[in-house]
Amino acid sequence: MMGLQFSGEIWEWRGPAPFYFVSVPGEQSQAIKSAERLLTYGWGMIPVKVRIGKTEWKTSLWPKDGRYVLPLKDQVRQAERLEVGQTVTVKLEVGPERNRKR
Repeated sequence: MMGLQFSGEIWEWRGPAPFYFVSVPGEQSQAIKSAERLLTYGWGMIPVKVRIGKTEWKTSLWPKDGRYVLPLKDQVRQAERLEVGQTVTVKLEVGPERNRKR
């Protein structure tokens, strides 16, 4: 299990439906990437447990441009009153997918 903490700005990707993300900084992305083969369940996706503020949830990091991005669920954004452009502190627990429930 690897624990990481970082701050990042919320950004929006407007595809067929909007998605909201926080980019994992380069240093933390490299640490995750170095253990990727032990962590991924395929396509470079990395299962994580996340905490922003008082809200905790399970999701997966997505690989993007040599780093990872953290998708923010609508219910998390609403619970924490998060907006595009806001900087948030993220705590991640990165570990093998087994024993995780979505």
